[in-house]
Amino acid sequence: MLRVLAVDDEAPALEELLYLLRADPRVRTAEGAGDATEALRRIGRAVESGPDGPEGIDVVFLDIHMPGLGGLDLARVLGGLARPPLIVFVTAHEGFAVQAFDLEAVDYVLKPVRRERLAEAVRRVRDLVHAGAAAAPAAAPAAEQIPVELGGVTRFVAVDDIAYVEAHGDYARLHTDQGSHLVRIPLSVLEERWAARGFVRIHRSHLVALGRIDELRLDGGATSVRVGEAVLAVSRRHARELRDLLMRRARG
Repeated sequence: MLRVLAVDDEAPALEELLYLLRADPRVRTAEGAGDATEALRRIGRAVESGPDGPEGIDVVFLDIHMPGLGGLDLARVLGGLARPPLIVFVTAHEGFAVQAFDLEAVDYVLKPVRRERLAEAVRRVRDLVHAGAAAAPAAAPAAEQIPVELGGVTRFVAVDDIAYVEAHGDYARLHTDQGSHLVRIPLSVLEERWAARGFVRIHRSHLVALGRIDELRLDGGATSVRVGEAVLAVSRRHARELRDLLMRRARG
């Protein structure tokens, strides 16, 4: 069953769309957002949760004309995610269909929305979601991104751009070459999620991308690593494993 987000700045149109979606037995949940900013916050939680997590979203039913960031622009932003939700445009305007399908939209539904036409769009989405789930075990890892909040704006930072992560209680600070970002995810969760992407725990306070370590330093029994300009302590319980990993990596 599908997890749906509907985005429309006109409240009556959004309520009608949600009513129709919730009445479809193939839809598990249908949430609404009144603009692109609210939608991005909700999608950011979905990205943090992961595609199979409790906050996951399978498809976004998206209006085109909205104040601020329009539907086509929002679709372009979502297209940059590692595993973007599917897109169905729901609009009163026929003239954007070519642009919509250039953005790989699943369907293009015209307002006023008819129940039968919406049901057909839901069917197409369901078929694609099921096909993707069947193919998922053979898929190669995609470039993952993580949402961060900056002054009320949601940005998506590529995991490959992160050099190391610093624990801040239930939060974590992501350090990149361009700056740092605080996210509400414990370090232990990121350690498990990003192990396959080459991140290793070197200390209870730090998670480091193995490929971003420039130097391993031994000084009077203490071990540390240099990552760019930062020098990070390595705890004794992690020091031997880290040295072994770096040596194996150096030998190729």
